[in-house]
Amino acid sequence: MFFTLKRIILITILAIESSCDDTSAAVIQDGWLLSNVTANQDVHKKYGGVVPELASRAHQANIVPVVDTALKNAEISVEAIDAIAFTRGPGLLGSLLVGVSFAKGFALANNIPLTEVNHLHGHIAALFLKEKNIPHTDPQFPFLTLLVSGGHTQIILVKSFFEREIIGETIDDAAGEAFDKTAKILGLPYPGGPLIDKNAKLGNPKRFSFSRPKVGDTDFSFSGLKTAILYFVRDEVKKNPNFVKENLCDICASVQFTIVDILIEKLKNAVKKTGITEIALAGGVSANSGLRESLKAEADRNAWNLHIPDFKFTTDNAAMIGITAYYKYLNKDFVGQEITAEARLKD
Repeated sequence: MFFTLKRIILITILAIESSCDDTSAAVIQDGWLLSNVTANQDVHKKYGGVVPELASRAHQANIVPVVDTALKNAEISVEAIDAIAFTRGPGLLGSLLVGVSFAKGFALANNIPLTEVNHLHGHIAALFLKEKNIPHTDPQFPFLTLLVSGGHTQIILVKSFFEREIIGETIDDAAGEAFDKTAKILGLPYPGGPLIDKNAKLGNPKRFSFSRPKVGDTDFSFSGLKTAILYFVRDEVKKNPNFVKENLCDICASVQFTIVDILIEKLKNAVKKTGITEIALAGGVSANSGLRESLKAEADRNAWNLHIPDFKFTTDNAAMIGITAYYKYLNKDFVGQEITAEARLKD
């Protein structure tokens, strides 16, 4: 009797994320995360925000060692890579170009397919990331995702890996911008969002109240709130120069409460509109503890099946790009060398 040994074919994806100020590389194999390496850029702290030119230069310095480390951590050779994926947009054009150029060169040199990924789709796909020895449950289609990041605030009906419908979004500024602007007004260093969250834990969320925007049932607006906070602090400081210092935690708690309350109110409206109770949270602001805790409480009250990504997959990372690319690979969704970065890439 003769036996034929069948080779087990594993799909291995190398992914690159360089949309803003983090250079990241990850290796995904058959949907499982093998490595995820990120290099942060401290150079922006002294400027109070990301400087695009400095970001792109840092990406150029970081991308080769980051990719090398990701491959070593995954114990994968270059020859084992079946495809390379990259963030095409949206993001800072100079930063995106570094990742796109590296990916195109890597694909050409190794004669492997090239896959482009929408950064926002990556945030949603992060909900499907699996790691060995860590319990995980995938969201079931269709589900609603509250996507909250520095530049985007949307409610998305996710019908499949390849079909999404935006049913609500901001008409001006994003929730992340409201957090960042508040931090700047209060004199907190960059990045200010996590510091708002940290101080809010020690404050009274009902101490100060701010007006709510009047827009559609599932749409958002944070421009007016940013202005209201600016004028509120300005007027109070005129009366008491030490107002911010003496009331920092209460201000942070009140602002965070307002933003989170707006987000959850709109999500509740989307649930009523669609009847879907499979709910997910995604995007950089999903790291905010106030949002996570409030959403969990709301899910418990309403019997929602809630999915929240691990903290390490909330901020920009290549793992989310890799898992998106894995499903695109299965769908034979590849691009050619003529592909370019798009700073304002749409869905």
